This record gives sequence, structure tokens and C-alpha cells, in this order.
Amino acid sequence: MSQKKSRSRGGGGGAAASGDDHEDLARPPPLQAVLLADSFTLKFRPITLERPKVLLPLVHMPMIEYTLTWLESAGVDEAFVFCCAHSHQVKEYLDKAGWAGKAGAGSMAVTAVESHDAISAGDALRVIYDRGVIRGDFVLISGDTISNMSLKDALQEHMDRKKKDPFAVMTMIIKHSKPSILTHQTRLGNDEITMAIDPETKELLYYEDRADNSHLYVTIDKDILTNNPTLQLHNDMEDCYIDICSPEVLSLFTDNFDYQHLRRHFVKGLLVDDIMGYKIYTHELRSGYAARIDNFRSYDTVSKDVIQRWTYPMVPDVVSNRDCSESRLRRQGIYVASDVTLSHSAQIGANSVVGSATSIGDNCKVLNSVIGVGCKIGKNVFINGSYIWDHVIIEDGCKVSNSLICDGVHLRAGAIVEPGSVLSFKVEVGKNVTVPAHSKVSLLPQPSNEDSDEELEYADTNSGVTDSPPFSSMRSSGDQAIVPSEEDESGTSETGTCGVVGYIWTSADTGILEEWRQSIAPIPKEKLEELERAVSDEDGSEDESNNLILQDKDDSSDSVVEDDDHISKFEKEVEETFQRAMGGGVNRDNLILEINGLRLAYSLQHADCAGAVFYSIMKSALVAAQSTNNTLLKTTGEALVKWKDLLRNYTKTVDEEMEILLKFEEMCQETTKEFSPLFAKILPFLYDTEVVTEDAILRWAEEKENADESDKVFVKQSEDFIQWLKEAEEEDDEDEE
Repeated sequence: MSQKKSRSRGGGGGAAASGDDHEDLARPPPLQAVLLADSFTLKFRPITLERPKVLLPLVHMPMIEYTLTWLESAGVDEAFVFCCAHSHQVKEYLDKAGWAGKAGAGSMAVTAVESHDAISAGDALRVIYDRGVIRGDFVLISGDTISNMSLKDALQEHMDRKKKDPFAVMTMIIKHSKPSILTHQTRLGNDEITMAIDPETKELLYYEDRADNSHLYVTIDKDILTNNPTLQLHNDMEDCYIDICSPEVLSLFTDNFDYQHLRRHFVKGLLVDDIMGYKIYTHELRSGYAARIDNFRSYDTVSKDVIQRWTYPMVPDVVSNRDCSESRLRRQGIYVASDVTLSHSAQIGANSVVGSATSIGDNCKVLNSVIGVGCKIGKNVFINGSYIWDHVIIEDGCKVSNSLICDGVHLRAGAIVEPGSVLSFKVEVGKNVTVPAHSKVSLLPQPSNEDSDEELEYADTNSGVTDSPPFSSMRSSGDQAIVPSEEDESGTSETGTCGVVGYIWTSADTGILEEWRQSIAPIPKEKLEELERAVSDEDGSEDESNNLILQDKDDSSDSVVEDDDHISKFEKEVEETFQRAMGGGVNRDNLILEINGLRLAYSLQHADCAGAVFYSIMKSALVAAQSTNNTLLKTTGEALVKWKDLLRNYTKTVDEEMEILLKFEEMCQETTKEFSPLFAKILPFLYDTEVVTEDAILRWAEEKENADESDKVFVKQSEDFIQWLKEAEEEDDEDEE
């Protein structure tokens, strides 16, 4: 993070200071924000027993730094940071980073509001109300939210509504994000949300974030349907947890002490309250980025989004830690600090970040990972899809896969950390010891009072502890269980010599079998296959009724437009999934299953998948050509060779192969015209790599014979190759005779 003294706000700058009373009266009230620096959940334990969630590093920078930087750039004049658990750490950070205290003109003033009695977001807002610091409309956000969106339009909508309707007290920021039909979760690992919204006014009519996905329906109060002749029911919207609030929101929390959770209590409470008449509206984010880090999967997803520059300008080479060397962006999304010691035989793969003063030894391989500051990586180490924080020591021959390793952890030679594991601060793993998948290990014992997600993350180590074993689940490379000595009353082994220094935590709610839902690790292939079978069974049972509905569908121009929009959204989601696979966010083995899940969610065919996957592959080739000195023809060939097996999963028939040719024509004419002069050269390559067969190519050419001249452009480009195919086919027929 950069020093606060030189900050300047990028949007909605404040008015210059003036001592004239009449100017003070004319000046609009400052835009304020309430930032909750407590998450009031337990999802990041055991880490948050020692450090507050908002100070956990996200690609080398504390989460709260992203939030504060965005608020200032969005035109916020004053921010009140509410902190409770680990409040001293939060206040110390704000002071050290230069945020605390009154700022000068053009900067945001940040004030910490401390309380040790709050156990929920509702309690926090009641404290804010009692302090009397909010003087007008304010932005409500948590310190684990990353955004670069402009607030201008949403603020204006909120203000305009208030002038017409004083009961419009909140505007929620939402964005389109279709959940997986297999897991019923978004890419952030959150459960899908069902919303009912008035399409004209954008008023929120219904909100459910804990739907029972075992049923294929939702239950809505009949009064909502009676009072609203038109409404849109969504399960493809994601709550960004950025709210624009009127001061009445704080009063409502003060008047209703049963309001604890912002959504489950407050939002749902207002929606069913027909006496007070208060209303909540929505603003759909159509450009810009906004996401809240709610669990380990969203931590992984947002980290990759930062690396891939979706959060610009909040990216590693623009906003860097003030105490360290700046990161430099290389090809393929690789960021390396200038003072890194990197062996010539070490390999840093795409979408990776290596922090200042870190050394990486011979024959190491780092893929899709973030390495922190001052780390020491030995020889022959393999790190994939993982987050290694600061001052971590990893000795020779270790392997870390899709895991999170906190500050000061020490992995002895040959140690293996399996996917989904979380090693909290200063844990030590012994020589040749394997940490099993989805393990959570901490130097602190597991508290026994984890009753609900609304409990606060207090580091109260004097409370009761469970009988969690020090490291009973750990095993050496020889599959021998490692157990503590009976004489070891502390529950930890000798430092790193025979196991792990630390306690293994058990999952308080769902058990180890459900850890995959919100883990850093990719969803296991077996689990995806199981979920796909279940969805296919449900889909098959409904085919008959769905067909009846489709037969009655009005074949009007409006419905055609809706179908085109439907397919466009599908293609966009396939492209996003493909990009995450390229960046390591989706396991390549699971990519087909995720695309199949999208196909089922949109009720489309394999041919639609073929076209969407082909588009994604060709688009990646175009991006590669633009970012390197290679020609487009070369990058296209490399991409098709690399992903041809993926394409073949969706080209089992001539019709599906034809879809690829038609999609290629469309791309050359509309979206990616750079391919247009290369069509006749790429078509033979598609044939040679067996992506399309001669039957598909000849049928495509035959169907174009009676088409308009403008529709024959690429057939004419390729006529030499098509003629060669025809002659080869005739020779084959003669040989058979």
C-alpha cells in the first residue's frame, strides 16, 4: 500500500475548504461510509483467531486496503471503520498506513469506531447510531469487499428515489452471476440467492439466501404476486454487499434489536413488514468489478481476478506494499518483485506473483500461486494453486497444492501439503510428513463454543477447547500415522522432527466431506460427476413437461431476441470458465464437467457447447498474439493443438462440427475480424487436427451453394481446399469399387 499523505481521489472530489458561512450552507453534506472491519463469521478460522480477516493479505495487500482505496476513489469524504475483535491491530494498521485521522482536501478522512460488546453487524450499526457520526446518506460495506465500480449512477438513482419516495431507504448493488446448476453456488463459493425484483422500479420484493436446493421451486407469499402484476424472479444475481443507505437504516436497527444479520434479519424483515412501508431497491452493476471475500473459495477466486487485472487499478504492479520493492508485470500475468532471488532452473508459471526478498531454489516450479515477502523456497519444490504468505520456509523436495500457508510456517524437507489445507501462523510440518487434504492446523487449540456463523472471531484462548488432536491425522510418506508422545502434555511434537507442531481442527458444522464447497482446492472430479448424474436424472424426469411448454411457446421476434440473449449469456459464461481454466482457477479435468453444468443450466445442446468452446479457444489465441511477438496464425495453431481434445467432447456428430464452422464464419464477420484473412489457412488445420471432418466441411460448402454472395465469402476463400477434399473423396470411392 502507498502512503496516505499523497493520496488523491479519482472521482467525486470534495469541495475546497472555506471559512465562509454561506459557502458551508450551500455545500452538500459529505458522502460518508461505514466500513465493518469485523466479518462476524467463523469461516476463516483458525487464522482469524490471531489476525482479523480484513488484515489478511490478498495478493500482498490487506483486504481492507482495497476497500478503503476504492471508497476514496469513489468519492467518499468520511469513512468510519467499525472494529471489535482484534481492534488494536486494525487501529494500528490504519495509523501505520496513513489512513487514520482527519485528511486534507481531496482525501478521505478515516475514523476508527471501537466497541467490544458487538457480536453482529446489527450491534455494530447500533453503536454507529449511538455515536451520532452519520449526518446523511452513507455507503455500507464490509472490509473484505473488493471493487473498482463507479458509485455515481447508483448514488444518483438512490437520491432521485428519495425525492419521490421518502420510504426508499436502501439501494443494494447486485450483479449478474449465474450459479452452477451442479453445486448451486456462484464462482465465489456462495450459495445461490433467489430475488424477486420489479422490472420497472427495480424494487426488491423477495430475497432468499438459504434456499432448499433439494426442491425445484421457491415459495413466495401470494400477496407479493397480488400486489405486483409483473416481477422478475432471479437466481442469477449475486449480492455484492455494497449498500447505499439513508440514515433511517440506523434508526431501524436501533428500534429492532432482533435485527442482527444484514440480509437474513434486516432485509427480509423490511420486505415482510407491511406496516412501516420502507422499501429496498437494487442497482445492477453492468461494468466494473465488485466481490466480497466470504470464504476460502472466494479468497482464491478474487485473488485470481486481481492477478488477471479485473480489479484495475488495484493490481500488484500499480498498488504495492510501501515497505517492499515494486512488482513488475511480465508476460502471462506473472508479477515478480525486483529483488527476488530466482534460480535459472526455477520455473514461474502463468498468473503467479512472487514477493520482495524471496528466494527460489533450483528446479522449483511455481504455478498459479502467490508467494509472499521474505520467503525461502528450497530446491525441487512444487507449488501449484496456493497462497504462501510472508516469511515462510519451504525446504527441498516439498509439494504444496491448492492450499493456504500463513506467515512463519516451516515445511521440512519432503513435506507434502494436500489440496484444501490451511496452515495457520508459525505451524511446522516435519520431514516427509503429509498434511491430508482439507486439514486446518493451528498452534491454538480449537474453541468449543463455535455455535453459529454470527459469532465474533475473538481470540479467546482461555475458553473451552475441544479434544482436537495435535496432529493425529498426519502421516509420513510411508503412510505411518504420526501421533504425539504420551509424555507430550502440550499436545505438540518436538519442533518439526516427528510430525507437525500444531492442532488439527475439525469442521464444526458439515464435516470434512463438505469442505470442498468453500475450499481453495478445485471441486473433486468425483463429486462433480456425482452432482452431474443427479442433475441429469432431474432433467430427464422433466423433459416431457418441458417439451409441452416449448411447443406452446410464441415464435415471435421478441422470443427470438430472448433466445439470442440467452445463448450470448451462455457463451460469455463458457468463456469466463475457460479463462479460469487457462489461469488455473478450474482444474482442467473438471472443465468439461463445469461446461456441461452450464449447458444443463441453460437447457442447450452439445452443438451450442461446441460453438462456445471454439470461440473461447480462438479468443485466447487472439489475446496471445496481441501480447506476444508471435503471429496470429501461430498462436491459433498452438491453441487448437492444446485444446483439441476439449473440443472433441462436443463434436460427436456432423451437425456439431458444422456449428464450429458457422461460429468461425460469424467470428470472422463480426466479433474477431482479425481472423477473416486467415480463414482459408485455419480451415485445413481444423481438418488436420480432426476438430472437423471432411463430411462437415463438404456439407457446409454444399449448403452455401444457393446462399447470397455475401454469405459465400469464406467458401470462396477455401475453394482450393474444398476441391481437394472432393477429389480425395472421389478417389476413395473409386478404390472401394
